[in-house]
Amino acid sequence: MSRTLAVVSAGLSQPSSTRLLADQLAAAVRAELERAGEHVELVSVDLREHAHDVVNNMLTGFPPAALREATDAVTGADGIIAVTPIFSASYSGLFKSFFDVLDSEALAGRPVLIGATGGTARHSLALEHALRPMFSYLRAVVVPTSVFAAPEDWSGGSADGALRARIERASGELADLVRQRPTAAGPADPFALTTSFAQLLGRADS
Repeated sequence: MSRTLAVVSAGLSQPSSTRLLADQLAAAVRAELERAGEHVELVSVDLREHAHDVVNNMLTGFPPAALREATDAVTGADGIIAVTPIFSASYSGLFKSFFDVLDSEALAGRPVLIGATGGTARHSLALEHALRPMFSYLRAVVVPTSVFAAPEDWSGGSADGALRARIERASGELADLVRQRPTAAGPADPFALTTSFAQLLGRADS
């Protein structure tokens, strides 16, 4: 069976520790699913590339083509990995704005793994008081383990080993949820007819 994972990263710099964490989470989830015999397609959504389009969408109500492709990838995925830098004890404005432009029902029942990066481990609390409530409001199914990476987690010492353990635990939880779901049908076509021509003609004749 083929599964699609959307990997949303809201890092602003290049290179980005946020993107690095997102990529490590994605690789771990893919490995878990492939061990279970699943074929996995990873779709990366780097929000830095869509920042202007997100603002335009919020102002006009219409997503440009590139942003539409990104939102379709997220709403049509079997599972989502969402990682943001933490600024002022909360998610970034770009991260929040991207999920604001999605349809309010688009993530209902969708498995999500949340992660974040920040300058100090004290920011890790933002995962529970900001990110988890946001995705719960959107009725996504958030895995129990969230993953935060501070600068010391990339040092290669014991902190790095602790980060790897959190990544493995969280990736296993997301993989389990994805395996339990039927394959995602993909985003709905906003221009698709909900009534056939035969039904329309039938109504006209009545």
